Amino acid sequence: MDAVFWIVLGVVLAVAEIFTATLFLIMFAVGAFAAAGAAALGAPVAVQAVVFAAVSALTVLAARPVIQRHKQSAMESGDTAFGIEAIEGSTALVLEQVDSDKGMVKIDGEVWSARAYDATQVLAPGERVQVIQVKGAVALVWRDVATPAELPEAER
Repeated sequence: MDAVFWIVLGVVLAVAEIFTATLFLIMFAVGAFAAAGAAALGAPVAVQAVVFAAVSALTVLAARPVIQRHKQSAMESGDTAFGIEAIEGSTALVLEQVDSDKGMVKIDGEVWSARAYDATQVLAPGERVQVIQVKGAVALVWRDVATPAELPEAER
C-alpha cells in the first residue's frame, strides 16, 4: 500500500512539472519513486520518508546547478530569440493611451495590453515605445525617443 502512495505522489509531481516547466518538481518525483522502491522492499514508513527526503535533496543539489549552468538565453547562445525574449527590447506602436494602469500597443502585428514602465509617463496613440519587460500578458513600455512617432500606413 505504501508503494502505491509513493508512485501516485511521483506521478502527480511529474504531471505538475509539465505545467510549471521549472525542472524542480521532477526532482521530488524522483524522490517519491525512490521511496516507492524502498516501500516495495519492505522498508518502514520512516525509512521511506528519509529515502524520499534524501533522494529529493540530492537530486536538487546535484542537478539544479547543472541545469542553471546550461540554461542560456537566446542572446547569450546566439540563437534566434522567441517568445517573450523576442518581444522584450522590441519597439511597439501605441494604439490606445498607455499610462500606469492601462493601454494597448501593437508589437510585431499583435495587439498587447500595456502599462507604462515609468508610472509618470502617459503615452499617446501613435507614439513609438520600447518594450522593457513582459509580465504575464502585459507589456511594460517606455517612450522610444530614437524612432519617429508615426509608422508608414502599411505597418499599422
